[in-house]
Amino acid sequence: MDVTLVALQAKYATLATVLDERALRLCAAEDAKMLGYGGISFVAQAAGLSRTTLHAGLAELAAGTMRTLPVGRIRQAGGGRKRSQAKDATLLADLDRLLDPATRGDPRSPLRWTCKSTPKLAAELQAQGHVVSQATVWRLLAALDYSMQSNRKTREGSGHADRNAQFEFINSSAKDFLDRGLPVISVDTKKKELVGNYKNGGREWEKKGQPKAVNMHDFPDKQLGKVSPYGVYDVGRNEGWMSVGLTHDTAEFAVESIRRWWHRMGQRAYPQAREVLITADGGGSNGSRVRLWKTALHTLAQELAMHLQVRHFPPGTSKWNKIEHRMFCHVTQNWRAQPLLDYVTIIKLISNTSTSRGLSIQAEIDPAFYETGKEVSDEALAAINIERCDFHGDWNYSITPQ
Repeated sequence: MDVTLVALQAKYATLATVLDERALRLCAAEDAKMLGYGGISFVAQAAGLSRTTLHAGLAELAAGTMRTLPVGRIRQAGGGRKRSQAKDATLLADLDRLLDPATRGDPRSPLRWTCKSTPKLAAELQAQGHVVSQATVWRLLAALDYSMQSNRKTREGSGHADRNAQFEFINSSAKDFLDRGLPVISVDTKKKELVGNYKNGGREWEKKGQPKAVNMHDFPDKQLGKVSPYGVYDVGRNEGWMSVGLTHDTAEFAVESIRRWWHRMGQRAYPQAREVLITADGGGSNGSRVRLWKTALHTLAQELAMHLQVRHFPPGTSKWNKIEHRMFCHVTQNWRAQPLLDYVTIIKLISNTSTSRGLSIQAEIDPAFYETGKEVSDEALAAINIERCDFHGDWNYSITPQ
């Protein structure tokens, strides 16, 4: 008899809606017996039952016990294995104690420095004298209202005392510039990316069973190496610029990216502007304590004959920088699961990033070599024409031409 798996699955999908546990078990056992060798595995897969259940059904058929049960019963009186927690009064309490944060944090706890996997929990319960398996631990965890959960980033720490005041100061400065039709830009470096046939995070639609094949290891290519994308986001116009650096992420590279934004995009959008507001993180290549950042900005101010107003975000608050959630996140989304094979691929993926709200981005490679470890003397720093604001002059200042 030629019975297909699909046909048998359809049969049991229908029977499962009308038969009780016992009737379904006996029906499946009868089919398995009829099919002969391999029938148990075949029917178990089709009916969604375990092989153990089918063996029990076959035993009932052989013993004829299905005829001796009272009407309405699906198994012998007292049949079925008792639940572990019913046989072991302290099992649930001991498992809950192992998972309790206070107990787990105790240096004497055997799980203090191990993950809370079900095999380790089962092993510890067994060491305490309980007869329990990993599968039982899974079931008991659900009964105790536990589930698998990842960490969630919600705690930001105490932060700086003037954190909120600085946010308000940045906001008022940006509003003032935008009301006057002047550019407000948010700047930052996106994380470095490997260039080549490497795995890129995220998932993309592909034919089933045909994922993109990428390199097994993530050793940087000696020729292509890594790139450092530096972004400039125009808050008022919802436009962005990205310079893709081939060497180091330095303060000179950061300011060069702003320079390129102005010549490629800003100058055309703001032909009358003589001031620019720059919002930046408190650290990194554009950090508030980086001397080279200030000297490079002074050089740019001289070249453009413009006043550069700078506002830094307080420590630990970089995620509030506009460029993070208005530009970088969309670039990451656009190139998800796409290997960054070469520089052309990177530029095209960045330049083709857009949103329903009108975001557009331009990008180009910056092939220049940027030297690390450059030092700025006290004399060179003193020569900068810098004016510090009354409120947190270390975070808020303007750099103007001589």
